[in-house]
Amino acid sequence: MKKIIFFTAVISFFLIGFTSVKAQRNADDKIKKVLYFNPEVEPDIEEIKDPTNHAFFDAVSDNFGGKRNKMLRAEVQIPYDSIDKQTIMDYCVNNDADFAIVSKVRYFKVGFGKYVFSNQVVVSMKLFGADGTLVTESDHDTYRKNMRLLGSTVNSVKIGTEGAIKGIIKKLRKLKPTEAEL
Repeated sequence: MKKIIFFTAVISFFLIGFTSVKAQRNADDKIKKVLYFNPEVEPDIEEIKDPTNHAFFDAVSDNFGGKRNKMLRAEVQIPYDSIDKQTIMDYCVNNDADFAIVSKVRYFKVGFGKYVFSNQVVVSMKLFGADGTLVTESDHDTYRKNMRLLGSTVNSVKIGTEGAIKGIIKKLRKLKPTEAEL
């Protein structure tokens, strides 16, 4: 009787180990690579581009922690309003990416001065497939959606980026539930 119980326990451990390895392999196959370009910053002032890029990619990397997606970063800025399909395809093929996101961060101008800005931003994103077709787009206005009057600009960029990513994911789920999601 002890041999039968021991044999059954050993076989069940092998089966459990085999199924867990199989489950891990399937999880690795479903990882999607998303290529992010540097956001276009409006107004085009060189002093605010670098802090905006850092805040943007901090928020993106915080959103991708522990999920099924892998974030890739391209140190290139693509104009948000005039996007070339062939350029997106080339970058996706060269970086082995499944999707590409082109984004834009627009600061609000307050007052009459040339360099007077508020801490409110609108973050807009367009999601493209690896073949260069536009899948969906989203934007997040930190003033209208969060009613943020106080706070730093870095936090506004992070909140706007997180809101735009959540909007894209929400629209992807509505488009086609069977399609590969982010």
